[in-house]
Amino acid sequence: MNPFFLKFKNHKEQNLPFVLYSKPNSENLIGFLQQNDTLHEVSDYTERGFVFASFDEKQLILIPENESEIVSAVKETTTFQSVEIDDLNLDPDAKKQYENLVEKGVEAIKKEEFKKVVLSRSEKVDLAEFDFVEIFQHLVQIYPATFCYCFFHPKVGLWMGATPEKLLKANGNVFETMALAGTQKDNSEIVWQQKEKDEQQFVTDFIVKRLREFTASVVVSEPYSLKAGSIWHIKTDISGVLKDNSTLEEVIDTLHPTPAVCGLPKKKAKAFIIENENYDRTFYTGFLGELNSSFAGNTVSSDLFVNLRSMQIQNKTAILYMGCGITKESIPEKEWEESVNKSMTMKRVLKIEERR
Repeated sequence: MNPFFLKFKNHKEQNLPFVLYSKPNSENLIGFLQQNDTLHEVSDYTERGFVFASFDEKQLILIPENESEIVSAVKETTTFQSVEIDDLNLDPDAKKQYENLVEKGVEAIKKEEFKKVVLSRSEKVDLAEFDFVEIFQHLVQIYPATFCYCFFHPKVGLWMGATPEKLLKANGNVFETMALAGTQKDNSEIVWQQKEKDEQQFVTDFIVKRLREFTASVVVSEPYSLKAGSIWHIKTDISGVLKDNSTLEEVIDTLHPTPAVCGLPKKKAKAFIIENENYDRTFYTGFLGELNSSFAGNTVSSDLFVNLRSMQIQNKTAILYMGCGITKESIPEKEWEESVNKSMTMKRVLKIEERR
């Protein structure tokens, strides 16, 4: 095995924390290998390292820069053969349960309890065997335009994913973020319906409005289509300059959870999610990435992503997570189909075989 990946195999066998990741459209792989099994947490966002945060921010796990061996390597190109996935043999009870949840969300929107809510579900996939290094290699090859990661802590568990959504990039007082919404399978022609356009505008307006309190200037791009694997989204780039007295903690608290993973208004949508989803998202739709990092000899910067298109590995079971943005025009059956499409992001990775 490649000596770079062997380090992570050995670390995992010793039950020591690590994170292995690749940034969007990067040729490099980066890893933090924590040298002890201490569970470190972020307290005020002045810490340096790699943060792994839950949806409710009750768990803010940190792999500290100063207690880790930091390694990097260039990606190797590997050819994989896709295995046909049967997405028709799905649990009818799960379908009914999710459609009922969506219907409940639509009713709440029509009663003007909130404008939008993101409702999610989980799904278990049994694995004959599991090699996190092979799966990670599949992720970076299939989804090069996303943030791909493998995170392990013995007191937290093993998580993997390929997320297309940046939460925040901050270098000094200059920042970048995005608004991301809408989902469509890869077809010859991408046409966005009014429902998706409205959803995207909700997200953009919310982010810009909330950021103005902490920024000296904000620049917003026109919406455009973004491809992530076999799925398209609508994306708007947002950037600007923070006020001198604004802190990273304030900005993260303002942005997370974004309307793309929670809803609008945020507090009411979040309360509805917690009350009605009937499961704990834990780190799904949380955030992760470099926090005040300086390991590459660059200026101190943070590069954080929303934990979408992710899965948790427990023994020989993969727990997949997927959610859909619900507005008053949402049709429960269509939202179920969208959630199935999103589940294919990770299922494709689990069902791919390497050509020998």
